[in-house]
Amino acid sequence: MQVHLFDGTYELFRAWFGAPPAMHEGREVGATRAFLRSLAGCLRTGKVTHGGVAFDHVIESFRNDLFDGYKTGEGLDPNLVAQFPMVERAAAVLGLVVWPMIEFEADDAIATAAARCGDDPRVERVWIASPDKDLCQCVRGTRIVTWDRWKDATLDEPAVIAKHGVPPESIPDLLALVGDTADGIPGLPGWGKSSAAKVLSVWRHVDAIPEDPAKWNVPGLRGADRLATSLREGRGVVGLYRTLATLRADCPIPSDPDALVWRGPDKAALAAFVAELGLPVDTVRL
Repeated sequence: MQVHLFDGTYELFRAWFGAPPAMHEGREVGATRAFLRSLAGCLRTGKVTHGGVAFDHVIESFRNDLFDGYKTGEGLDPNLVAQFPMVERAAAVLGLVVWPMIEFEADDAIATAAARCGDDPRVERVWIASPDKDLCQCVRGTRIVTWDRWKDATLDEPAVIAKHGVPPESIPDLLALVGDTADGIPGLPGWGKSSAAKVLSVWRHVDAIPEDPAKWNVPGLRGADRLATSLREGRGVVGLYRTLATLRADCPIPSDPDALVWRGPDKAALAAFVAELGLPVDTVRL
């Protein structure tokens, strides 16, 4: 058994920026059309037997209560925002389990499902269909992997280390030190990906890094004194940044393998939805 977990929010944004706009009956539907075709194409390969799709039903989450600078929906095009509920419906009529997240984020739902399915001995592999670096923290050996389906590129644990310089467990620490502009995490001054990866490859987590840089024992590291000063001054916030970057694996969602069996589309609902988007009936074949 193999489980495929799709980042619906990423899929929508990719469709929004990659597909031509299209108006139908007074509303923009171009990204939804592209999303529907793309996901249907993936299902048509026959490789997906168990799957779920996670969405940020609202952009804000519990993390916004922890940090005022965390990402919000401010500045998003209203025509994009209006398609969030539409793509959720698209995934549902295709017959996939849909997780519309409100308190938590889509990435938390994926982390939860990946952990639960990864613990099930019946599951051979969990495919996290997203190139998002945040989700690399979910990777376990070769059993739970991330998959950029557009490039057909897979990252298992050795590949995560090769790409980011740290193991999956240290990804939140890397983001805490370096920052993540996409999520509004500022990071600490002076810390870049290379320096952070070198230090974390030795110490794993930010709270384990000694105050004294002479004790770091990190070969080839430049500016250790400067980095230590930044870390010392940032001790009060770096833990918060790590919390923001750490995905939750305890979302109250149905995500065990038995709940994720794909039994095909709801054909009547799919036909009605395709017509609602102004597309020919035979646009989506499954």
